[in-house]
Amino acid sequence: MPGFLFHLGASAICPHGGQITVTPTNARVLVSGQPAATLADPCLIAGCAFFIGSKPQPCIKVQWLVPAARIFINGQPAILQMSTGLCQSAEQIPQGPPTITATQPRVSGI
Repeated sequence: MPGFLFHLGASAICPHGGQITVTPTNARVLVSGQPAATLADPCLIAGCAFFIGSKPQPCIKVQWLVPAARIFINGQPAILQMSTGLCQSAEQIPQGPPTITATQPRVSGI
């Protein structure tokens, strides 16, 4: 499924509105002047206000499930705007899919 490459400056949110930030380990492949994200890069979530009953269960990280099939950066599959994943709580409970809302509009892949 084609889509634009996800990168450090892109915008992404968890299902509850928390902000997703990628920490790229790649410093060589840049899109719009920012490092592109890969499957190996940690994606942390801040500001998720999800509760189950009275217990807070905020999303804290993204586990990517379907990265790019043909784009590899330093041997790791790239993350695309259409890549699927799961946001997880601190107890690794799946909370729903992340949404990449804005990326650079020039480099796309499959």
